[in-house]
Amino acid sequence: MLTIVTDISMKKHLKLKVSGRVQGVWYRASTERKAKELGICGFVQNEPDGSVYIECEGTQAQLNTLIDWCKGGPPLANVTDIKIENGEVIGFDSFSIKR
Repeated sequence: MLTIVTDISMKKHLKLKVSGRVQGVWYRASTERKAKELGICGFVQNEPDGSVYIECEGTQAQLNTLIDWCKGGPPLANVTDIKIENGEVIGFDSFSIKR
């Protein structure tokens, strides 16, 4: 069931940096699919250092579920570290892959 958050004060904004074998293993596409499934908005992109960067907004419960998923990622990924930082809510209206 999809929960739509209309009160922006209930939303949280997180910045995640996922390290390990996370490029070339469908991590971005899988993250986009999972975020959309959870009703999370934001974006995911590859970083020059080989990590994946995610900015995401949703309820704390939605974000916790995404973080738990990110720890494993898609089958070919090997996540070694996730750094998480709080941010200010921007008000993303969808989730996308940035190239």
